[in-house]
Amino acid sequence: MSTTTAGHLIVGQLERAGIKRVYTVPGESFLDVLDGLHGSSISNVVARQEGGAGFMALAEGRLTELPGIAMVTRGPGAANAFIAVHTAYQDATPLILFVGLIPVADRGRESFQEFDINAWFGSTAKKVVTLDDAASAARVVDDAIFTALSGRPGPVVIGLPEDVLVHVVDDATVEPRTVARPEPTVSDLAALKQKLEKARKPLIVVGGEGWTQESGEQLASWASRHGIPVVADFRAYDAVPHRSEAYAGFLGYGRSDANAQRLDDADLLIFVGCVRGDVLSDGYKRGLSAETVVVNADANLLGHFGRVDRHIIADVTAFAAALADVEVTGEREEGWFATARADYLKFSTPTPDGGIGVDLGVAMEVLKKEMDDDAVLTFGAGNHALWPARYLEHNTANSLAAPRNGAMGMGIPAAVAASLAYPGRQVISVAGDGCFMMNGQEIATAMGYGARFIVLVVDNGIFATIREHQEAHYPDRPSGTHMTNPDFAALARSYGGFGERVERTEDFAAAFRRAVDSGLPALLHLPQDPATRSPKTSN
Repeated sequence: MSTTTAGHLIVGQLERAGIKRVYTVPGESFLDVLDGLHGSSISNVVARQEGGAGFMALAEGRLTELPGIAMVTRGPGAANAFIAVHTAYQDATPLILFVGLIPVADRGRESFQEFDINAWFGSTAKKVVTLDDAASAARVVDDAIFTALSGRPGPVVIGLPEDVLVHVVDDATVEPRTVARPEPTVSDLAALKQKLEKARKPLIVVGGEGWTQESGEQLASWASRHGIPVVADFRAYDAVPHRSEAYAGFLGYGRSDANAQRLDDADLLIFVGCVRGDVLSDGYKRGLSAETVVVNADANLLGHFGRVDRHIIADVTAFAAALADVEVTGEREEGWFATARADYLKFSTPTPDGGIGVDLGVAMEVLKKEMDDDAVLTFGAGNHALWPARYLEHNTANSLAAPRNGAMGMGIPAAVAASLAYPGRQVISVAGDGCFMMNGQEIATAMGYGARFIVLVVDNGIFATIREHQEAHYPDRPSGTHMTNPDFAALARSYGGFGERVERTEDFAAAFRRAVDSGLPALLHLPQDPATRSPKTSN
C-alpha cells in the first residue's frame, strides 16, 4: 500500500469512476487537487468564470451518463458557481461541485473568503459535505457520484479545506457503487394496462434525465402502435424522436394552445421521467382532473402537483423496455392521435415575421435543412429560445442542453461542454444578446480546448422577456430593459473565432454555411426587430 495526499486521491477516485473532464477556475484553496490533475487522464478544462465552469459541468451531466464535475474556490468562486447548482437542482441534473475552503483552524473567525457552505447550498443541493477526514476522500467522492445519479438526479457540493487536502493518506480508491435502475413490477404494468384499456384519450408526457436513443424510440414506437400522443416536458424535447408519428410537441413556455387544451382534455395522463410541475401545467392550472400515473425513480416525487393514482418507481430506460412488450386493447376517441400530430406539424412550420433584421422563423427553417440530424442544441433563457424550441427537431438522444429553471447565460458554456463531450457532433447554440453577454467569454475556453460550435446571437437590444411583461402590466413605461451591445461578430473574431454580421434574412443560409466551413467556434450576429416578441402562430 502506497500513500498519497487527499487531493490526489480525489483525482484518483474520479478517474476510477470514468470521469473524463472537470471544469475549473483555479484557486489557492484546492491547489493539491489541481496538482493531482497534472498528468491525470482527466482533462482539466479551465473556464473564464465560475458560472461558466458550473454550466459546462451541468451540460456534461445532462448529455452524458455521469455527473458533470466543477471545481471552484471558496467565497467569491462558490458564489459565482451557485447558479449552476440551483439549475441542476431544479432541472434534476447530476452535478458535483467541489469548493475549496479555508483551513480548518481558521473557521469561525471571518477569515479571508470564509462562508458557510451548508447555509449557502443546503436548500438547493441533494447533499452538502465537507471533507474533514482526509482518509475518507475516495469514499466521499464515490458517495457524491452515487447520490448525484440516484433517484431524482441532482447536485452534490463537496467542501475541501485546503489543509486537509495535503494530509497523507493510503492510496486506496474504492470500487464505484452501482446506481440502481429500478424496473416496473408485474403488478405495475398490469395496473397500467388496465387503465390504458379504459382510457379513450390517454396522453404520455416525457421528460427528465436518462433517456437513450433506444428508450426514446421504444416508447415512441409503442405509443404509435397504440394511438397515444406523446408530448415533452419543458426543455426535455430530446426524450423521444420528433420524426415519430406519436410526437405531438411540448408543454410549458411557448407551447401551443392545442397542447394546453390536450392536457386538459386527456382522461389519463402518464408522466414518464417527469412530474406535473408548474411550468408544464401553466401554473398548476391544467391537466389536474385526469387519472394520473407517474413513472419516476424519485420516491418522493419532488415537484409533483395534484393527484397520483399510481406511482411506478422505475428508471425511464427500464420502463420503456418493459412497456414495449405490453399490448393494450381498447378504443380511442376518433381523431385523438392523428389530430395531435397534425397540430404539431402545423405549429412547427414557421410563419414569416415580416419585421426588420433577420426573420428567425426563416432562419430556423434553414437550420432544419442544414444542420446535422444528430446536432446538439444549446441555449439559455429568454425569448430567443422560443424559436429553436418550436421549430427545430430532435431525433437523437442527448441533443439538448438548456436550463429548465430559466437561468440565463448557459448557452455558450453548454456549447463548449457539448463539443468536448461529443467531438464528432455538430453543436449549435441560439443566444439572446442579454444571455450571450453573461458567459460569452467562454468562447476563449472553446478556442483553448478545441471546442467547435456555431452560435446565433439574436440582437434586439432589449431584455425582451421582461419588456413583454412590462408591456402587459405597465404599458408605455419600459424600465430597465434596454441594452447597449457590442459588435458581436467582431468580438468572436477577437477571440480567434469566426464572426459575421447578417443583416438580411436572405443572407442567412450562405452565412451559416460559411460558419460551418470555418472549422472554428463561429458566431453569426443577427439583428432583430425589437418589436418581435415570439414566433407568429396560426395555432
